[in-house]
Amino acid sequence: MKSETGLKTACGLNDKDELIYQALMKAMVERQLPPGSKLPEEALSEVFGVSRTGIRKVLTRLAAVQMVVLTPKRGAQVAKPSVEESQDIFRTRELLECANLPAVLSRCQSTHLAALKKLIGQEQQAHEERDGPAAIRLSAAFHIQLQAISGNQVLTELVTRLTQRSSLVIAAWGRPWQQGCRCDDHGHLVELLSQKNLVSLTEAMRQHFAHIAASLHFESGGETLPDFASLFAGFGERNVG
Repeated sequence: MKSETGLKTACGLNDKDELIYQALMKAMVERQLPPGSKLPEEALSEVFGVSRTGIRKVLTRLAAVQMVVLTPKRGAQVAKPSVEESQDIFRTRELLECANLPAVLSRCQSTHLAALKKLIGQEQQAHEERDGPAAIRLSAAFHIQLQAISGNQVLTELVTRLTQRSSLVIAAWGRPWQQGCRCDDHGHLVELLSQKNLVSLTEAMRQHFAHIAASLHFESGGETLPDFASLFAGFGERNVG
């Protein structure tokens, strides 16, 4: 699997393309562009103020990390994982994240625990304020930061990609109010991590993924065309200079 830098180079993205890539990725991860949303090149090129060729390069990169599906004559759409793919994504995350816990535990320091607790506090606040996009982002950040403690950059990158795809699964198959993981589960994981209890930590992580899987309801939905002008309003002004 290519690194993010390698994919950027391979797709020929410049700095503005990178900003557009990150804006679209953020919108997908935070459910502002739900699974199945159409991504017409013309509409996006107008909103972002770039050529359709530039948009095409960004969409190609998003397709390379399986966040977008490119179909001849139908154009681009935000990926909507199938039932089987959705289940496989979470099974794979469980395998990777549980297998890496011994390395996480062996390297974990008080500073790591403090950083994780800070994330959980922010996540809890987002839930209380009903800030869905922030809750989703912070939930993913917790898992990525937890695995990064191990120092295994390759695995951390894999987990990052999988959390991005997980957001599409939850958006496609979760309940409308479901916003990322249960932050009380995250608090329990940090407590067991601080106790250096590998057996209980591993079991709690497995249960955490079981809770997520049990919350999914596999029902079909339709395609949508978002209001790109509203969604990315002010993009040019925010990124001038």
